[in-house]
Formats: sequence, C-alpha cells, structure tokens
Amino acid sequence: MIKHNRNWNEIKTNDSWAIFKIMGEFVNGYEKLSQIGPCVSIFGSARTKPDMKYYKLAEKVAKKIVDHGYGVITGGGPGIMEAGNKGAHLAGGTSVGLNIELPFEQHDNPYIDSDKSLDFDYFFVRKVMFVKYSQGFVVMPGGFGTLDELFEAITLIQTNKIDKFPIILVGSEFWSGLVDWIRKTLLDSFQNISETDIDLVQVVDTEDEVIEILDKFYDEYNLSPNF
Repeated sequence: MIKHNRNWNEIKTNDSWAIFKIMGEFVNGYEKLSQIGPCVSIFGSARTKPDMKYYKLAEKVAKKIVDHGYGVITGGGPGIMEAGNKGAHLAGGTSVGLNIELPFEQHDNPYIDSDKSLDFDYFFVRKVMFVKYSQGFVVMPGGFGTLDELFEAITLIQTNKIDKFPIILVGSEFWSGLVDWIRKTLLDSFQNISETDIDLVQVVDTEDEVIEILDKFYDEYNLSPNF
C-alpha cells in the first residue's frame, strides 16, 4: 500500500486559500495595466551584461518603440529587461516592470516608472498580463524563461485563443537554428504544425526592422487589449 505524507483535506484547504492570493494578483494587474495604453513587451536573458551587444540593442529597440508611440513592458529584472526599461525611460516613455520573486537573478531594475512596477508570486498570472496588455512581443536572446514566453504566445495565437499580434525575434545568429529546427523537424519531418504557423514569428537584426513590423501591423489593426 502506498502511503501519503499529507492527507487530502489539508491540501485542499491550502489550495482554497491560495485562490484569494491569485485573485488579488489578477485584480491588481488588471487595474494598473488597463491604464497604461499601448505597450510592447521586450523579453530576454537576465544574464546579459550592459557591455554586451544585445543589451545595447535592446536599449535602442526600446527607445525606438517609445518614439513611435508605444510604452515598454519587461519582466522588471536585470539584463535585457533592464535594457528595455532603460531605453523607454531615457526616451521619456512608459516603462513597466512585471517583477517576480526568484531564488536568483531577479531583482528590480531602477528604470521602471514608480507607479508601474508590479510584483507577482505566480508565473502564470504574470504571463497573462504580458499577453493581455502587449501589442507585440520583441524577443531578444534568452534562456528557458524567454522561450517559455515565446512559445506560449505562439500557441495562443495559433489556437485562436487571442488575437494575432507581432512576435519579433531579434538576433538571427541566435534564433536561426531554432527557426530552422521548427521548419525542418516540426513541419517537414513530422507535420506537427501547419505551414502558416511559421509566419507567426519574424526574425530581424535591427531596431529599425522591429519598428517597421510593428507600424505595418498596426496600420491595419486597432490597438486594444488582446482578450
């Protein structure tokens, strides 16, 4: 007979109380982010240092985004996230940070607007905020967290759970291998996706290409929350 260390009633009780904290994070996020206007999320590694080229490029991308009428949302931490908030801040635009407590790497960066810094305990609540209030995803080189955000957005658009918005991968040297694998393995070899799914992402190398894609898309579509 298999024995359990905890009885089911105790687990169910703890889960029930957690619902209220989850609800609180959703309510706080919705109330604050519904007022920020159109924004673009910038993702990437927390380990990217300020002297690295993709930190500098993320800062340029953020400045360009602000110059074209959008705010910037990041995960609020160091690395690429800091670069995104820094670029938005220096350009005089909206700079939002969706922070989460992690055992390492994560800490607030100083370039987030004081009234637009939100803290989350739950990854899934934070991810809803990114998807709901972003008019586009700009994805710089990163690790598992960056890939998680990327593929969740692709999946939601692919399955028509949210409206389509631009997903832009910055850095062909970093992303080309993944895009090739998706095309050759997922599509050609196993037929696990459709040909049109490849078109959900675009790979670029400059800030001008990023803003060209965003502006072209929103010349055709209205700016609004995604669901």
